[in-house]
Amino acid sequence: MIGARRMTRHYEGEAETGRSAAQRRADAIAGFRSELDRLGEEGLPAPDAAWLRAVRGHHDALLIDLARRYDIDRSADARRLSLGMRIVSFLGAVAMAAAVYFVFQRFWGLLPTAAQVIVLLGASIGSLIGCWLIGRRDASGYFTKLAALVAFACFVLNVSLLGELFNISPSDRALLPWAALALLLAYACELRLLLVAGIACLAGFIAARTGTFGGMYWLDFGARPENFFPAALLFLLVPQFLDQRAYAGFAATWRIAGLLCLLLPVLLLANWAWGSYLPGSARSIERVYQIAGFAFSAGAIWLGIRRGWGEVVNTGVTFFFLFLYTRFFDWWWDAVPKYLFFLLIAATAVLMLFVFARLRRAMAAAAQVHP
Repeated sequence: MIGARRMTRHYEGEAETGRSAAQRRADAIAGFRSELDRLGEEGLPAPDAAWLRAVRGHHDALLIDLARRYDIDRSADARRLSLGMRIVSFLGAVAMAAAVYFVFQRFWGLLPTAAQVIVLLGASIGSLIGCWLIGRRDASGYFTKLAALVAFACFVLNVSLLGELFNISPSDRALLPWAALALLLAYACELRLLLVAGIACLAGFIAARTGTFGGMYWLDFGARPENFFPAALLFLLVPQFLDQRAYAGFAATWRIAGLLCLLLPVLLLANWAWGSYLPGSARSIERVYQIAGFAFSAGAIWLGIRRGWGEVVNTGVTFFFLFLYTRFFDWWWDAVPKYLFFLLIAATAVLMLFVFARLRRAMAAAAQVHP
């Protein structure tokens, strides 16, 4: 009875966190069994037989339950097939969205105004209802994600064509409902592609709003890269204040988006200062952003290592090298032979590898002292 209640609690915990957490649990069980087999092959004494039978029975029941509820992958072959299903699902969603667009383009002018409004509203509402109905029956999530992408595409077309139909001037406000629906569907269906779409729409809206506060037309927000800095701050703070553990990869996506909105504008302004709000000569502004670029990249590397955020470390390393490469290009591209220039780049990369290898060894030693 106690074992049954424990399994129920584990099961309910998995149900609260969705398919990705269920798959992680199944992978952990597979790893546990593999390690037990390896320890037996290496000659270590086996645990109590009764305990092993109880654990295996518990795991078997849990795997059956998770497979029934979440359609998890229980083998390497199933995992490879799931990857193919994800690719096919994505391609099918893109093709379906393109089909919807071209159907609208082909027959749109043949419909009266009232029919156009009905079709637009019906397409959006119908696709959302279809996504909900499919989600109730689709344990694997692949068909639900396909339906979610189609629902988002229909909504984007809906807002765009309704604006044209009623002669509404294009506005950055359209980005906000697009972002809201994309984020809602992303979290409902655990779909990172829609999370990226929602973040992109939100970044565009925030940058456009920031640009209009500075007196510029909203479509010209990209002319001032600093317009993306408020979005960068928001995206970096989201995973700190909103728990993302139930959604695999979502926190990393927010952090990468924040770093891109921060470091890409800095990289642009470090080489082309004409788009900056800062007063002063172009050379002095570029120098400020060159220093800021190295500081922000190094800070991202440090913070990523300290917090265990691999995506932050990788993004910081990439931009640190980009800032370094652009400096080398400005200093030595015309001054030294090309083979020497690229040898210098290669030597710098090797030096960075040595630095990271030494840092990695230091972290491993610290982990042994304080496990």
